[in-house]
Amino acid sequence: MSGNTFGTLFTITTWGESHGEGIGCVIDGCPAGMKIDMDAVQAEMARRSPGQSALTTPRKETDTVNILSGVFDGITLGTPIAMLIKNNNVKSKDYSAVKDLFRPGHADFCYSKKYGIRDYRGGGRSSARTTAAIVAGGVIAKQILSQMFNIEIIAYTKSVLNITADINPLTVTKQKVDSNAVRCPDENKASEMEKLILDVKSQGNSVGGIIECVIKNLPAGIGEPVFDKLDALLAKAMLSINAVKGFEIGDGFEATRKLGNENNDIFLPDETTLTNHAGGVLGGISNGMPVVFRTAFKPTPSILVPQKTIKETSNEIVDIITEGRHDPCVLPRAVPVVEAMTALTLCDLCLISLKDNMFKK
Repeated sequence: MSGNTFGTLFTITTWGESHGEGIGCVIDGCPAGMKIDMDAVQAEMARRSPGQSALTTPRKETDTVNILSGVFDGITLGTPIAMLIKNNNVKSKDYSAVKDLFRPGHADFCYSKKYGIRDYRGGGRSSARTTAAIVAGGVIAKQILSQMFNIEIIAYTKSVLNITADINPLTVTKQKVDSNAVRCPDENKASEMEKLILDVKSQGNSVGGIIECVIKNLPAGIGEPVFDKLDALLAKAMLSINAVKGFEIGDGFEATRKLGNENNDIFLPDETTLTNHAGGVLGGISNGMPVVFRTAFKPTPSILVPQKTIKETSNEIVDIITEGRHDPCVLPRAVPVVEAMTALTLCDLCLISLKDNMFKK
C-alpha cells in the first residue's frame, strides 16, 4: 500500500489499523531545537479521543502518545520522530456478523477489489481511528508553526445538517470552540446541534455537516505554484480525512453567484484587502489575509438502521445492521483532525519558504 506519506520537506507517514496492536506516525524533516510540550500533545489527543461525550462513540481509548525517537529532554533532535498510540479497547467480535458483508457507505468493497484482502475489524486501515496518528503529528507541526512563525489555526463546527452557525472567523477563539461538546462557538446554535445529534442517535441514524477553519498570521507568499498551490494542498489534506466529501475556500461556490466587481478583493495601502472573498489565497499563494476554508463531512456510514447490501463471497443481497460503537456525528472529533492536517500542510510549505529564504531576519 502506498499513499501513507504526506508532505515534501516536512513529512508524516502514518501506520496501523483500527483493531491492531496500535497506530502511529513517523515525522521527518522536523527542525532541531524545537520545544515539544507533551501536555499540549495529550490535550489535543483528548479533543479527538472517543468517549468524550454523549455525541461520540463510547469506545474508551486514552490515546496516550509515546515518543520513541527524535526528541531528547523535550527538544527535537532533527531526526525522525516516531510516535506510538496503543489500541487498548478493541472489541473485534462486534464485527464478526459483517465480516463477509460490504457495509454501505464504507470502504470495504473498494479495499477488497484493490487488495484482494481486507481487515473487516472496524475497517482496518480505512477506519477514522487512524486519524489519532494524524492529530499526534499535527500537534508537532502546530508547535513549530507557533514557535517559528507565530501562525495560529482554529477550526470549529459551522453546521450540522440544516443548522448553521453565524461565526466571525476573525474573532473566534479556541476556548470558545471547546466550550461545548459540539465544538461550535455559537452557543445557541451549538445547543440546537447537540439536540439534533442526540435525536438522530436515538433513531440509530447519523448526521453530517461542515467544519470551518481559519489560519491567522500567515504571511503573504506561502504556496508553490503551479501544482503545489496553498489551496490545492489544503484541499488534498482535507479530502484525505475520513468522511470528507467537499472542500471550498473563501466564498467558494458562492462566488459563482457574483459578478467580477462584487467578487474581487480591493487592495489597500497597508497591503490588506477591503474584503476577503478569496479566503486569503490568490494564484495559489497566501496574500496575507486570514485563510478561511470549509470542509464537508458526510453522515457516519455505520448506523443501526436496517439496509441492504451484498455478500463478499456470493453477491447475494442481504439485510445488514452495522453493530458496534460509532459516532452519530463525526464533526466534534473531526475538528482537531482538520486543524492537524492544516498544520501539517502549512508546516511543510513554511519550511520550504524558509529554505528558499523567504523569511528574512
